[in-house]
Amino acid sequence: MRRREFIALAGSAAAWPLAARAQQQTPVVGILGAASAHGYSTQTAAFKQGLAEAGYSEGQNISFEMRWADDQNDRLPPLAADLARRQVAVIAALGTPEALAAKAATTTIPVVFYTGADPIGAGLVASLNRPGGNLTGVTSLTVGVSQKRLELLHELLPTAKVFALLVNPANAILSEVQSRELRAPADSLGLELHIFRASTEKDLESVFESLDKLRAGGLVIGIDAFFTSQMQWIAALALRHGVPAIYQTREFAGAGGLMSYGGSLTDQYRLAGLYTGRILKGEHPAELPVQQFTKLELIINLSTAKALGIKFPITLLGRADEVIE
Repeated sequence: MRRREFIALAGSAAAWPLAARAQQQTPVVGILGAASAHGYSTQTAAFKQGLAEAGYSEGQNISFEMRWADDQNDRLPPLAADLARRQVAVIAALGTPEALAAKAATTTIPVVFYTGADPIGAGLVASLNRPGGNLTGVTSLTVGVSQKRLELLHELLPTAKVFALLVNPANAILSEVQSRELRAPADSLGLELHIFRASTEKDLESVFESLDKLRAGGLVIGIDAFFTSQMQWIAALALRHGVPAIYQTREFAGAGGLMSYGGSLTDQYRLAGLYTGRILKGEHPAELPVQQFTKLELIINLSTAKALGIKFPITLLGRADEVIE
């Protein structure tokens, strides 16, 4: 064999393992969250569970780049841009502001989102059945049933005429939608509805002090990542100030909140993990319909009701999916 042919053969042999390793590289999934790692621990664990069911386990055949805005939504665009620059395989956007930031950051990297809002109205996808771009994911009825949460509080407290809605002004889309959706049913029920805004822990304390002065009969907590991350603190403030409150997730009632009505956090984020696994296996987000999570649960915490001096009617208790004693 000639020397030149030997060098060429040796070079190609050396290059082959490098190419093979490049093809077998562990995919990296970018996780983008508006809250903190601790505040999103439940969602992240459920998302990873879905990935595991799809065949992807951390430390074996997948790794993660996590970016947390720590309840400062204005940090989301640069965090999303950073994930895009790193060319992660998929970006998992854990909420509506995160999904909007990811969409603005890339048109090529697949994005799997979870949103409690209407993904078409929010500008995330063109269609639920055929999203048409690089985004798909899971949507629930959490925002759409805000009216039902108000009605449940009114049913429990029929003599109360003053109610409040808590929204996060840093989450403009959800804040506006929820405020608009609750005004009409409040008017039809003859209720006086006050909108309160909070995006920090200090804001939350001020809100509950104002609710004291207002003598609000009940509080509907709007859907937001910040509120989810602060569930235990909000439940404690509501109990301290004697305010009956309702939120979307079972975890709120489990943390001492009076009631919750909505879908399961773990089920919703698990579905997002499963979708991410399908994309890693080669499916395109444009052809994966946005999954609509429709299962809703009413959870009642009787211990909190007793502490607030509230007695649930049998008709309401009978409709509960779970009663925490």
